[in-house]
Amino acid sequence: MHPVAAAWTNPERRIHRLLATESGRAALEPAFAAARAQGLQRPEASIVDRTELDRMLPAGAVHQGMVIDASPLPEVGIEDLCNELADEPSAVIVALDQVTDPHNVGAILRSAAAFGARAVVVTERHAPETTGVLAKSASGALEAVPLVRVTNLARALTDLQQNGFWAVGLAESGASTLAKLDMTGKTVLVMGAEGSGLRRLTMDRCDTIVRLPTGGPVGSLNVSNAAAVALYEVARLRE
Repeated sequence: MHPVAAAWTNPERRIHRLLATESGRAALEPAFAAARAQGLQRPEASIVDRTELDRMLPAGAVHQGMVIDASPLPEVGIEDLCNELADEPSAVIVALDQVTDPHNVGAILRSAAAFGARAVVVTERHAPETTGVLAKSASGALEAVPLVRVTNLARALTDLQQNGFWAVGLAESGASTLAKLDMTGKTVLVMGAEGSGLRRLTMDRCDTIVRLPTGGPVGSLNVSNAAAVALYEVARLRE
């Protein structure tokens, strides 16, 4: 429900159709009212049976009685992002180095929205498409936090650095913890895929490499959990 409602009320989204059960349509009434208040043009919802939605979607998909068909959001590039944040002294961005699981990227978008990050940067290759799985995992955050795709992550980090960002890579090899840094300026948190972590070229492009203070029998976190902890820590350090 959350990604459907968020897309419905996002002026940047072009909505083609909405299929919903009677209960699904009822659950979306607040979103319908919010869209009307904004003056957004939206199609009428088509009422269908749950079994029809089950047939339309991949096996095992959890749809909560609603499916929305929408165009992709307008693409945002690194240059657009830098221009938008030029006058902001303390913006936070998350950059992901070949994180391929759509559930992880969606969860990171959700954490980014919750803790005030301004964008999530991913690579064109070795990153998931913006599918329903990713949108559902993001729970509406896809409408609030731009997902910026770049051809070359190292070059994108250089562009951000030239526009005042400090690139902080997270890896278990970091000599100090994130909590010991001064995080008050513009910051891009750079995180790698599980297992392989940050690539060497990406690490070399970062201004510093830090770690989270994990330990015990399980010494590492899923990348989406690590992103949530890191974003919380940055938000805490800025209070």
